[in-house]
Amino acid sequence: MPAMRLPSTSGPGLARRDPAADSAAWGRLPERMRVLYIAGPHRTGAWLAEAFAADSAVEVALEEASGSVAGMARLREEVFDAVLASHEPGNLDALELIEGLRAGGSDEPAIILGSGSEQELAPLCYELGADAYVCVNATTVRNLLWLLARAVERRRLIRENRRLGQAEQQRLRLEHREAQRLLEQQRALVRDLETLQEGQSAAGSRIDPQLMASSAISQHAADAALDGLPRELFAHYRELLRAYIIMGSGNLTAEMSSLARLLSGSRITAPQTMQLHLQVLEETVRGLGTRSARHVMSRADLLVLEVMVHLTEDYRRLWLDRCVPPRQRELPGFDEPDAGMSGR
Repeated sequence: MPAMRLPSTSGPGLARRDPAADSAAWGRLPERMRVLYIAGPHRTGAWLAEAFAADSAVEVALEEASGSVAGMARLREEVFDAVLASHEPGNLDALELIEGLRAGGSDEPAIILGSGSEQELAPLCYELGADAYVCVNATTVRNLLWLLARAVERRRLIRENRRLGQAEQQRLRLEHREAQRLLEQQRALVRDLETLQEGQSAAGSRIDPQLMASSAISQHAADAALDGLPRELFAHYRELLRAYIIMGSGNLTAEMSSLARLLSGSRITAPQTMQLHLQVLEETVRGLGTRSARHVMSRADLLVLEVMVHLTEDYRRLWLDRCVPPRQRELPGFDEPDAGMSGR
């Protein structure tokens, strides 16, 4: 393989870098790199070591392996910042080497060096997992150093992105497990309320039949609510939950009051309302898939709290109307009908 064409090291922009000012920041050349050069059986890497030594921008510790088998063995045993592979048809097929490395799980930055056309071989190298292809007859040492630095940076970004993705998936799994745990706790609360309600006396005040007649839900459906609330109510509550998740508290006061009147008018109890809420919420969380459930759970907790407040106030209003029914008051001057007659 012919030696690289070396640029002059005295021109502007090619002066020796200050190692103290250099850092591992993105977009800069690193201070040093440990590189494995995999060459064919009849060619050594002395020319490449000399080329790197001629440019003082990066300290390159170049190590050599002869042949694909030796190169893969070194990568299994040691850690390198990057890999350079010599493409020598007939002696060493770097394309097959890179393909084998990627199939085996290796993700080290890899650049293929060859004498063939970059326009023809670069796409093949990319498709097989290499980070770049360099024609040694048409490049410079500084260009190769930047290609190595960019390849190292790209692989670091890929690893970081993979790590963050795995951490995000783990976080979402924990969120969904926490959501299921909270749902189970709330279901246990509903069961306790139902047990308490069953122990109470069946006698109680009846609600005005006219309120029941104006309700959109039949009494038969309300009586069977513990076994399965009416589908129309589920659909209505599902849409309310979706709107609440987006809009939040304070924006759906009228809808809350309307729902409370509908529930109280149909004699749907607080445990039944919680059952309705939990079933709709469980369907919503299950439909999230891999998306976060934290926002949905927090908004759902606020929703059921607000619904319960409205429902309690509506039942309180109905109780007061029954205990203290409205009374027609006398008009002024008519409370003592015989007063005018006594003065005659």
